[in-house]
Amino acid sequence: MGYEMESDLIIGRNPVMEALKAGREIDTLYVSKGERQGSVGKIISMCRDAGIIVKDTDPKKLDYMCGNQNHQGVIARVAAHAYSSVDDIFARAEAKGESPFIIICDEIEDPHNLGAIIRTAECAGAHGIIIPKRRNATLNFTVAKTSAGALEYMPVARVSNLATTIDELKERGVWIYGTDMDGDVWCKTDLKGAIALVVGSEGNGMGRLIREKCDFVLSLPMRGEINSLNASVAAGIVMYEVSRQRLDIKPV
Repeated sequence: MGYEMESDLIIGRNPVMEALKAGREIDTLYVSKGERQGSVGKIISMCRDAGIIVKDTDPKKLDYMCGNQNHQGVIARVAAHAYSSVDDIFARAEAKGESPFIIICDEIEDPHNLGAIIRTAECAGAHGIIIPKRRNATLNFTVAKTSAGALEYMPVARVSNLATTIDELKERGVWIYGTDMDGDVWCKTDLKGAIALVVGSEGNGMGRLIREKCDFVLSLPMRGEINSLNASVAAGIVMYEVSRQRLDIKPV
């Protein structure tokens, strides 16, 4: 018999099946490697039809995740908040009478960083955040807690292909600004129009394909011994430069 032990985990075949039937927002399904018999096959099929990521997982990891309880080879991690769509983000900008200001997270895997980015984006006046389905932190409870309530107000869209989504944004009149070490000085670029700001991963920055799709690349001066900032800190500096320009606040 399975049951729900933690707030973000649903453990066992029947609880996961019922969650799927009820339309619960599920981020990831973890299935014991090689387990496909009985209801597990149906659960996997339902998840794939719903676009939910399915991960074959070592049984020992499943045991660890649920404290050695009886998971029956299946654990689902649920989202702390429902995902929005890219259209929802544009609708939010339109409702405010503002040019779209979007944050794109390119493989931000640390949930604390994602939560901090969501919090700063909400405070800085962004209209929404776009994350990829794979190799990125999801809207789990760590993200929700780190966002300090901002997740309730900030739409987050989860897309299958980030590069394709960027092309679609461009077709809708949005300019793409990346952040990297060898770009233009962040505060000497016009950021007042419809923009999407790409925040690269903690270790590797933006992926090659994503960088190539950027219309502009911005950088922050590095005057210390190390050559990079925490992803959420760097994103926050540039987000508030966008906010400063949009509010037409002149520097002293």
